[in-house]
Amino acid sequence: MGEFSENSEIFERKFTTLFQMVTNARSIAVFTGAGVSTMSGIPDFRGKHGVYNSPWKGMSVEEIISIDFFRRDPEIFYKWAEEVWYHLEEYRPNIVHTTLKKMEDKGFLKTGVFTQNIDFLHERAGSKKVYNLHGTALRSYCTSCRKIFKYEEVAPTVRLGQVPKCDRCGGVIKPDIVFYGESLPSDVLDLAEIAFKKADLTLILGSSLTVYPAASLPRLTNYYGGKTVIVNAQPTDQDESAALCFRDLEQVFSALDKALDTL
Repeated sequence: MGEFSENSEIFERKFTTLFQMVTNARSIAVFTGAGVSTMSGIPDFRGKHGVYNSPWKGMSVEEIISIDFFRRDPEIFYKWAEEVWYHLEEYRPNIVHTTLKKMEDKGFLKTGVFTQNIDFLHERAGSKKVYNLHGTALRSYCTSCRKIFKYEEVAPTVRLGQVPKCDRCGGVIKPDIVFYGESLPSDVLDLAEIAFKKADLTLILGSSLTVYPAASLPRLTNYYGGKTVIVNAQPTDQDESAALCFRDLEQVFSALDKALDTL
C-alpha cells in the first residue's frame, strides 16, 4: 500500500459509498490539480518544494513566468521553460487519467474535466471534454498575429535553445499558459461556473485548493446543494464541507477502474 493508503476495511466502506454516489449522480464535475500529474512523474510546480518555488540561476521563477518578464526577455524564459515545459511528451497518463476517460466513455462524466494542470495528459488519455483553467502547453500562439501553433511545432526550436518565432509574421510565440499577471480564460471560467453549480457531485482530485480563483470553483457545488469528494494527499480547507475525503489517488482510482468494469 502507498504512503497515504487507508486500512482496507475502512477504505472499502468509504469506497462503496463513493461508487454509489458516482453511479447515482445526474451530473458529475471533476477538478484536477498537480497531485494527478505527479503520479505520472511530473515535478510538482506550485507545491512546497515545487519547481515554481525554487530559484533558477538566481532568479525567481514567479518573475520568469510573469507576462511582463516574458515580453521583456523571452530568451531567458525559454531557457527556463525548456527544462520544465518542453519534455512533457516523455510522461504518460496514469490510472486517474485513464479512469476518468472510462467514466466519460460509460456516460458518467458528461460535464468534463476542469484541470489546473498544463501537461495535456487528460487529452492524451483520450478525454474529449477537458477544460484548461490555467491554459495548456499543448498549443502556443504568436503574440503579434495570434496564429496558433501545436506543441510539437514549437518544442524542437525551444530545445535548440532558440526563441520560437512565427513563420507568418516573425512575432514571438508564447505558450497558451496563464502567466502571472494574466487573467484566467473567461470562457473556461464561465463554463466551469455553470458546471460546478449544476453538479450534484464534484470530484476534487490532487489539488490543495490554494491557487485562486480556480480553487473557489468547487465550492459552488456545495453552495448549490451538491456534494464534493476530495482525494488529496494533504488536508485542504474544504475538507470539512466534503461528503468524503480520501488521501490516496492510486488506491481510489484503481478501485474505481475495476468497479466501472462491472457495469
